[in-house]
Amino acid sequence: MSEQPDMLQDLFDKQMSLNQRIGVHPQEMSEDEQVKWILNYTRAASQEMAELIDSVPWKWWAKYQEFDVQNAKVEVVDLFHFIISLAQVLGMDAQDVHDLYNQKNKLNFKRQDDGYAVKDENDNRALE
Repeated sequence: MSEQPDMLQDLFDKQMSLNQRIGVHPQEMSEDEQVKWILNYTRAASQEMAELIDSVPWKWWAKYQEFDVQNAKVEVVDLFHFIISLAQVLGMDAQDVHDLYNQKNKLNFKRQDDGYAVKDENDNRALE
């Protein structure tokens, strides 16, 4: 019986390969280049988010709109491309994202358990 590949690692490997193919090498970036690519990827992700919004009938005044589920799914995947690229620019690999996600998820549950009545970003500072 063969082991299933790590799905998140597979996505990270494929994204690194794609980025390198188009000439983007996150592991070799100076701080200035990191800033440039963080801005590039966040702008691109923002555009993909807008395209995702356009996949659902959000214009209450327009009768012609339809929910395009297939396109919405593609836009979500496009977002993953840019989010993974952002992580890579920041020097994060799949394991780093997995670990930090779990820490943040635990913190989010704690916030809910505590009523989350006061916003305090300092609790993020302890996450690594």
